[in-house]
Amino acid sequence: MPMPTSTSKHPATPRAPDAIVTLLRQRAGELGLCDLRITRPDSIGQAGDRLLQFLEAGRHGDMAWLETAADRRRHPKALWPEARSILMTGLSYAPSADPLANLANTSNGTISVYAQGRDYHDVLKKKLKVLAQQVAALTGQEVKVFTDTAPLMEKPLAAASGLGWQGKHTNLVSRTHGSWLFLGAILTTAELPPDLAEVDHCGSCQRCLDVCPTAAFPAAYQLDAQRCIAYLTIEHKGHIAPEFRAAIGNRIFGCDDCLAVCPWNKFAQASREAQFAACEATRNPPLADLLTLDDTAFRQRFSGTPIKRAGRDRFVRNVLIAAGNSGNSALCSRVEPLLTDASPLVRAMAVWAFRRLARSDAFAASYAHYADKERDADVRQEWAAAHALETNA
Repeated sequence: MPMPTSTSKHPATPRAPDAIVTLLRQRAGELGLCDLRITRPDSIGQAGDRLLQFLEAGRHGDMAWLETAADRRRHPKALWPEARSILMTGLSYAPSADPLANLANTSNGTISVYAQGRDYHDVLKKKLKVLAQQVAALTGQEVKVFTDTAPLMEKPLAAASGLGWQGKHTNLVSRTHGSWLFLGAILTTAELPPDLAEVDHCGSCQRCLDVCPTAAFPAAYQLDAQRCIAYLTIEHKGHIAPEFRAAIGNRIFGCDDCLAVCPWNKFAQASREAQFAACEATRNPPLADLLTLDDTAFRQRFSGTPIKRAGRDRFVRNVLIAAGNSGNSALCSRVEPLLTDASPLVRAMAVWAFRRLARSDAFAASYAHYADKERDADVRQEWAAAHALETNA
């Protein structure tokens, strides 16, 4: 859905387009935005066709909204036929430390860098609205602001504007800011001079492809979201398939592996946006603390962060997978109560985690007590699978 913005015209003192762009770039810098580039609505080339191929292959998984709005997403003009220029900008969330370091700390959860601070939609939207008002004031034309919430292909547009290029992991890469940019777009009816598109600087490097724990890249520049840990732990609403659980490790919300290994990150400076700094709730939290969260405690703990939108049940599902991968038998006392949780999504992963952590006699007792009483088919299947593994161990 488009962000609500004013589209009224503003009187403007006539200025040369180049002079307007200079002023807008200055204002963007004052707002802490990383560069400002301009492109046309029809500049995305073959990106729309590649989107259709992605959807036809079923690689979008549960993200039905991609398919529902595919026609509008393929053509920016369909979103707003009157738009003549698109201003693309970014806001850095580059971390100050190695985001992969916590993967070895298996009794704590690892949360993607982007989700450790305040929700970027709120932070970036405010800055974009201020900049959009400047666009309207300088041009006298209408504007609309979008921050990853409308059927708009931001990454191809950012590449067309020269802000960066889409790397082999399909994310935008900047020579200055590496892989760590939130993207924002301002559409306007003003006619502004477009910038040159950025060229691909990936070369022969394929570190992002090689590092993926679940082999989510069928080929360079292609992503199968159904295998992506970020998708599985954030967007996927159902049970996570057994083939991915061990590979998830202690990643409880998102995955930064393919971004973190990009060599272009060596040029990125840590983000200066204070609102993106990790808070106590999101900084490598102990799994033991997260396993006790009910819905109220979950909402309170993660209020204002992107994590809240996943909901308690999906999040605890992820935490249970991390617990099962931890090898920390002390977590059994936190996992066992979740065998009777109200959510089948949670109960199923509690079975899986408990079997991996508990002593054989403790698992056998739980199986005898709970398995026959379970009424959910998926949870019953988890009990059966766990019992078979335990019997054959």
